[in-house]
Amino acid sequence: MTGPTLWSAETLVPLPVLLPLFAAGLTLALHRYATAQRIISVVALVATTAASAGLMVAAESGPVVVDVGGWAAPVGIPLVADRLAALMLTVSGVMLLCVLLYSLGQGIPEGEAESTAELDSDEARVGGAIPVAIFHPTYLVLAAGVANAFLTGDLFNLYVGFEILLAASAVLLTLGGTAERIRAGSVYVIMALASSVLFLSAIALIYAATGTVNMAQLAVRLGEIDPTVRLSLQLLLLLAFGIKAAIFPLSFWLPDSYPTAPAPVTAVFAGLLTKVGVYSILRTQTLIFPDDVRVDRILAVVALATMVIGILGAVAQNDVKRLLSFTLVSHIGFMIFGVSLASEAGTAAAVFYVVHHISVQTALFLVVGLVEWRGGSTSLDRLGGLARLAPVLAVLFFVPAINLAGIPPLSGFLGKVGLLTAGVEDGSALAWALVVGAVLTSLLTLYAVVKAWNKAFWQTAPPEIEPEMRLPRNMAWPAGALVAFGLGLTVAAGPLYGYAERSAATTMDGYTYIEAVFPGGSDRGTGESVDVTEDAGDGDAAGGGQP
Repeated sequence: MTGPTLWSAETLVPLPVLLPLFAAGLTLALHRYATAQRIISVVALVATTAASAGLMVAAESGPVVVDVGGWAAPVGIPLVADRLAALMLTVSGVMLLCVLLYSLGQGIPEGEAESTAELDSDEARVGGAIPVAIFHPTYLVLAAGVANAFLTGDLFNLYVGFEILLAASAVLLTLGGTAERIRAGSVYVIMALASSVLFLSAIALIYAATGTVNMAQLAVRLGEIDPTVRLSLQLLLLLAFGIKAAIFPLSFWLPDSYPTAPAPVTAVFAGLLTKVGVYSILRTQTLIFPDDVRVDRILAVVALATMVIGILGAVAQNDVKRLLSFTLVSHIGFMIFGVSLASEAGTAAAVFYVVHHISVQTALFLVVGLVEWRGGSTSLDRLGGLARLAPVLAVLFFVPAINLAGIPPLSGFLGKVGLLTAGVEDGSALAWALVVGAVLTSLLTLYAVVKAWNKAFWQTAPPEIEPEMRLPRNMAWPAGALVAFGLGLTVAAGPLYGYAERSAATTMDGYTYIEAVFPGGSDRGTGESVDVTEDAGDGDAAGGGQP
């Protein structure tokens, strides 16, 4: 592969990682200048989203690969922007930008305003002074970690991306330093460290067995080792990623950790961080460990349990944040449902559903932040009358809520129809069980969000809710923009689903990905392969130039 020219597609590949990191350094250096921090952060995320959208267009012609530092893979680390990675980057960029704008309106970066149930009514309106000058650099580092995880073609670099996410998310989760947040942050860090230890152990064992951690190489080499060893490595990776994705029974930590953070932080965590785990499962299952029926069956059982048990937990909640946290767990099961089918139709539906869920779940948590600001609480027993007192807020909650439940013709309905259709086409007993479980979960999701709607917006308003109070526009319009983005996914469902189908086709065969990193390295269609590790220093064989 030749080096990138100034305006080539290859130039765009590292930008989603480099731009936020560079901006993080600038905002840290300019921590005394709040206005400069805001401008730099917004500009960096706008540019990152634009670069990601450009990669979506470029990836239509095939994966775009850049060898970091000019070192050819497998010696160097490849960044690979295929359709799947580019789509995830673009959607996450939109989400991160909207959440940043919301946080600026709330005043969290400057410690000016934060509505929490822990503060009394006056403090909840004005906000507590909290030491969060570090918000901008931490948030930008988080964005870089997410982009690195989506782009990397190397397992160890994926681990590095996870560690970047862990460091940044631990800081964001404990903003304000309250006892409740420190406790929740401790639980989150412990679980994240457990996942990291498992992941690092899996990487060490994989390297010992194959001599590489390059994903394209592993797709060739893992097929040549003992099947029992291969299965053990696969299950260890799934265990590590399952904690990140919060699949059952590894999801117990999530409902207690997410609701305590500020609304923008909770929105990022709920909308995006679990999807990094889902993406890792999808990528490794389709590229590195394809066609393992035993593991697919395990994933199917896990998906069913995650859907049903998660939504039963949501139905039992009387706090909006906790209710949404349990629905988050439940709907991760829909994505694993699609992955477990190991078919192009199932993978396409899973990809579409991931995109839908990122936008809808993030929007709901931002809107719940507005509900907390307006009503002074997220407890459904202490809310009421908001449909009359704040009709705009009522609409902002209602639209993504029914989208989450899968009411036609919204994107949630279309994604679920895709999953159900793929399950029916599979025809196995487990697939039919998943279809029944998905329908039951959708009905219970509708019940849960309708219950929240009735209590928060229709029941009589308690006397402590002030009748005359306007929503802060600087918080309302970013939340509204994300709600509109979710509706836009419905309007553009046809082209988007087509893109997801093309992503699934190239992701499932693996050949396109391997050939982009190592031209001539594998032929999945015939099962033949050539060793691409012996010529690591050969630029032609490795697919890259010499350092």
